[in-house]
This record gives sequence, structure tokens and C-alpha cells, in this order.
Amino acid sequence: MLKILIPTLMLIPTTWAAPPKWLWPTTLMHSLLIALASLSWLSSTTETGWSSLNFYMATDPLSTPLLVLTCWLLPLMILASQNHTASEPLNRQRTYLTLLTSLQVFLILAFGATEIIMFYVMFEATLIPTLILITRWGNQTERLNAGIYFLFYTLAGSLPLLVALLLLQNSTGTLSLLTVQYSNPVELTSYAHKLWWAGCLLAFLVKMPLYGVHLWLPKAHVEAPIAGSMILAAVLLKLGGYGMMRMMVMLEPLTKELSYPFIALALWGIIMTGSICLRQTDLKSLIAYSSVSHMGLVVGGILIQTPWGFSGALILMIAHGLASSALFCLANTSYERTHSRTMLLARGLQMVLPLMTAWWFIASLANLALPPLPNLMGELMIITSLFNWSWWTIALTGAGTLITASYSLYMFLMTQRGPLPTHIIALDPSHTREHLLMTLHLIPLILLILKPELIWGWTS
Repeated sequence: MLKILIPTLMLIPTTWAAPPKWLWPTTLMHSLLIALASLSWLSSTTETGWSSLNFYMATDPLSTPLLVLTCWLLPLMILASQNHTASEPLNRQRTYLTLLTSLQVFLILAFGATEIIMFYVMFEATLIPTLILITRWGNQTERLNAGIYFLFYTLAGSLPLLVALLLLQNSTGTLSLLTVQYSNPVELTSYAHKLWWAGCLLAFLVKMPLYGVHLWLPKAHVEAPIAGSMILAAVLLKLGGYGMMRMMVMLEPLTKELSYPFIALALWGIIMTGSICLRQTDLKSLIAYSSVSHMGLVVGGILIQTPWGFSGALILMIAHGLASSALFCLANTSYERTHSRTMLLARGLQMVLPLMTAWWFIASLANLALPPLPNLMGELMIITSLFNWSWWTIALTGAGTLITASYSLYMFLMTQRGPLPTHIIALDPSHTREHLLMTLHLIPLILLILKPELIWGWTS
């Protein structure tokens, strides 16, 4: 663990000590080396499931893919942000990079924690850098409003979790993930216990976000700078799913009855947010709402608690992280050229940037779960396990899949095809930096087809 964590911490002094000319290349190279070193976690699958243990941290098949995804995203965020922060004063650029690095540190500590309280503290700590990124580097005045939404939704959701964890500590005597799964399941009968169950999951359902408590997400995404959108879509939403998977083991007897409303909300959310996507005019908003619908599937897969559901949820989280982050990067490249996120104003871009259209095509297909991409593996596993749980769900998940295909194609056709509007006169050509950024998003996604057991989680 430390061979990744210490270099990540050392990125902060590197950022402040690097000479102005070498600031971006140095941090990019450093973070890429960290990302490549983190791939070594994928090789060790031990008998017990836990490996690279120390006193506070460990990796197991569930957290390893998420940790590697976290490390992989930092160089990509640095690549994506270079252009739009280039005009800012040097100290601000350094602060920006420091915030991104601190976010990675908190995320590694959150996913690697063996103690649930440490996970909780790091889960909350990720709010601070993200909030600063949204409220300081966002594009419009609404960013303050978006930051307040983001902060208070997440805080209001996660305060009950702290109380629930302290109660759990009192009843079992431990909060270590290594031992808590072996403690006797608590006999949960009274109303207080049902409230405790809800308290344990509410924080993660808000973070996912579940349909109904999702209002902070489109706001935060639309107002955040590109790095903020990428880390939000790719990793911060996954904190919710990861936390749910960890807590589910302890909530065993109650979940059977109490999870119905949440599964119903999640499945209804797939349809609703998909339909909202079909009516969006704002490109980033469309991608943000599509995240809510994909996460609805993940919530469903986790709440029915079958090995297939868990596996499918983890695969879909990783695949969605790469695909949706790629879509945000593409939206950003078109925004940097046309200075508009409205799809009607920037269409027909295939005429001007044909190679970018190829990236758009692959990313849109990944978003709509084209076989044999991991997005499809995850969705199919979740849909199958939900169908096994109750065959009524096939109506909702099937309609959700059709709507997802519709809005993904709508997004691709609106932005890339058709006549070029007359007001678009001179566009910058696409840079090697942007092509590298897209390659680094989509190559892992395509390579995972060949070795999906890396992201199967516990069942492998």
C-alpha cells in the first residue's frame, strides 16, 4: 500500500517545487508512474482474499479494481485540465494540482481502509477538495449553488451513518472489516433497528445517487471543471457502491424486507433519468443523468445480494467509470472549442474533427453497453440476477436498456452528424494530448474484455 501512497503524497511537494515550464509534464509523468505501479495490485489474489495488509489498510478483490481506477484517473485528469488552466496564474495551477492529488490520497485511504470509521472519515474528506474544485474552478455563477447542493445532500445523508457505526461498534465490539463479517448477526426486530439499517445505507444511496436523492449530481457535474466531472463520475460515485457492498454483509436479516422500496426507486430511476436524458439540451447534463441511470442498476444489483448481483455491480462500476469519464472529456474538448454545452449550437463536428468522432463513437457505444465491452457484462449480470429475484423487473430493466441506447445514439448524432452550423468558423484542430487522453480511457476498457476476472470481485 505504502509504495503507492507515499509517492502520491510526494506529488504535493513536487507540484510546488517544479519550475513553471516543467510543472505539467513533471506531475503528469509522476502520476503516470504511480498509476502503472498500482497495476501490481491486480496480480495478487490470496487465499483469504486480503493482501498487502498493514495495520490500517489492505486490498481485497473488491477494493483492488477501484483502487487501480483511482490511481489511473489522476494522470488523465492532469492531461484533461492542462489546456483550460493554462491561462491562470502559476500558484492557482499549483493549487489545482494539489487538490487533485489530495483527492487521490483520500480515495486510496478510503478504498484501502480495513477499519470502517477510517473509511467513513475519508469518505467525508473527499468532499472538501471536490467542493473547492466545483466552487472555485466552475464555469458559471451557479457553481456556488451546485457546491451547496453537493455538500448538504452528502452531509445530511452521511451523518446518520456515523451514529449507525457507533451503535454497531457498541454491539459487536469491532469495526474492522476483517473480523466484522464473522461476528454474530444482530437480531434486528424493533423499529430502532430498522432505522439503524436505513442509517447505514442512506449515506451511500445519496452518494450513488439513488433516484430521488440525485438532484445534487447534475448540478455538480454541469458546474464542475473537467477534472471535477471526471473524478465525480468515475470514482466518487463508486464510493457509494463500495460502501454499500461492505455494509451489506452486516445488515443480513433485515435487508430481505427493507430493501424493496430502494430497489423499486432504483429501477424506476433507470426509466425516469433515461427519459430525462432524451430531452436534454445540455451535453454535460445528459452525461450526468445517464450516470444516475447506470448507478440505479448498480443499486439494484447490490441490494438483492446475490453473488451475480455483486459481481455485475462491480464490473459495471468500473466500466462506467472509464466510459463516463471519457464522455466528459469529449464534452470538454468540444466545449473548449465552441464555448457552449448546448448540443444544438455545436453539431456536425464530424466535418471538422473526424478523428474525434471516432472517439465519440466508441465512447457512446461503451455507454450504451455494446457487446463485448465490460459495460454489457455488468449490465447483463445485474439484469439476470434481478430477473431471477423477481421476473417483473425485466420490464423495467429492458425498457431502461432501450432508452439508454436511444439517448446514447441521440447524443452521438446530435453532436457529430448533420450540417455544420454557419456560426462555427474557426476551430482549433484536435491535439495529440486529447487523443492520448481518450486512448488511455478506452484502451483499459477494451483490454478488460480479455481478462474480466480482474474486476469480478469476490466471486472470482
